[in-house]
Amino acid sequence: MDCSMIISAHYIWEQTVFVKKLAQCSEFTANDGCRIREILHPKNDPLQLPYSLAVARVEAGKQTYRHRLRETEVYYILAGSGRMHIDEESQEVAAGDAIPIPPGTVQWIENIGTGELCFIALVNPPWSEEGDERLG
Repeated sequence: MDCSMIISAHYIWEQTVFVKKLAQCSEFTANDGCRIREILHPKNDPLQLPYSLAVARVEAGKQTYRHRLRETEVYYILAGSGRMHIDEESQEVAAGDAIPIPPGTVQWIENIGTGELCFIALVNPPWSEEGDERLG
């Protein structure tokens, strides 16, 4: 599985099926430096969600900036391998791993593999630029 695949999100919402494809989502560089595509976010979609859902990618040999979110975040690794840092602890992660990140903790992830590191980021409440502090 790689980050270029098309992912469909199927949700039943008030008797209506809402489908959004990853290819429909514009990619941008997030505050932490990784490349992001927001799949679901209440500011972009006609859904009242208590969370946001994005696909992120980090190139081989790169890492995100140290940062902290006010919100709770969960990473789910889709492809590649990395080292997840949360406060003073770190651990290697790979495809199939889920990493809960408590609000207010210092976090960053580095790609320690030879290919792209790709992961889902689930943020509750929904991610906001104001709640994302880069630490340098």
